[in-house]
Formats: sequence, structure tokens, C-alpha cells
Amino acid sequence: MTGFGPALDLVIERETALPAAPLWACRTRPALPERRFCPLPWRATDGEIDLRPGGRFNSVIRGPDSEAMPGRGCCLEVAPERRLAWTGALTEGFRPGSAPFFTGVITFDPVAGGTRYRAVALHATARARERHAAKGFAGGGNRATDRLVALARTLTP
Repeated sequence: MTGFGPALDLVIERETALPAAPLWACRTRPALPERRFCPLPWRATDGEIDLRPGGRFNSVIRGPDSEAMPGRGCCLEVAPERRLAWTGALTEGFRPGSAPFFTGVITFDPVAGGTRYRAVALHATARARERHAAKGFAGGGNRATDRLVALARTLTP
């Protein structure tokens, strides 16, 4: 995938023996993202995903000590079982957001025997990327991806 680079972006990539369909479902079905979005003991609640360009992409990340981080965003690109892109720089209807953090791009690429799942967090500055990395993107992102794959396994026959 071109256009991504280590100076501004963080990446989680995983190859799995699962097809794209259950992975996509775990990212997009209203109740499922809450079960896999964050590493435990963190959780995502109040999820709203309107799967169309300009549709809302909202949730609240809740921590074990009652932390609550609301996130409002907007879907940019929706290609079922292939690619999902959203941003916090915009809200529903492509309205400017008040606190942009990053833009996310998830891809589901077929590989022999399964799917390559790739999650990229794009940042406006190297400083924003560093802050996201310091918050635990790699560890938390990999644990959340483990949860995603485990949940997707329960959706396959």
C-alpha cells in the first residue's frame, strides 16, 4: 500500500487463516466492535457506524478507572470486506471535527489460505504519531487485533 510511512503512521498487520467476511463483520456490525475494539480491561461503548462515505463513526472508549474518551468521526471510504477508512478530523456529513486525532485505514487483502488484515493510523504530525505510540498503540493494537481474530473465529462455520 503506497502513501503510508513510518514518520507519520502506525501500523498493525496480521495474516490469518480466516476469510475477510468475519473480520469485516467484527469491524462493522453494531454490537461486535464493542466486543473487540480495545484491549481489556478497556472497552468501547456507544458505537455507531453508518457505513457510507460521510456516515458517522462514533464510540466512547472507557477505561478501568471510569475514564471516558468520546470519539466522533466520519467514514471516508467503505468497500465491504476490502477497505474501511474513517477520520476524526471530520464528523457525520463531512463536517469539521473539533478534536482530530488520526485517520484510520483498515484493509482486508486476500492471501493464500486467508486474509492479510492491516490497520493503519495516519497522523498529521510526527509529534501526534509519537503521542499515539506512547499511549500504547503497538501493544494495545495487537491485543485488540487478537480479540478481533478470536471473535471472527466464532462467526465462521
